Amino acid sequence: MRGRVITGASMVLVGAIWVGQGLGILRGSSFMVDDMRWAVTGLVAIAFGLVLAITDWRSRPRER
Repeated sequence: MRGRVITGASMVLVGAIWVGQGLGILRGSSFMVDDMRWAVTGLVAIAFGLVLAITDWRSRPRER
């Protein structure tokens, strides 16, 4: 089940990069720079990644 947490964290990281490029914070020679569609797509990826990671994290049995 650790795979879901890793996948969720990766989606959050990639989503943050997309938001940065879409808002023009991360500059470069990419077609994604200053394109608001990528910022919105990044926010969706962040939200989905958080949901994926948190639901898996909360479903784990607690050790005592």
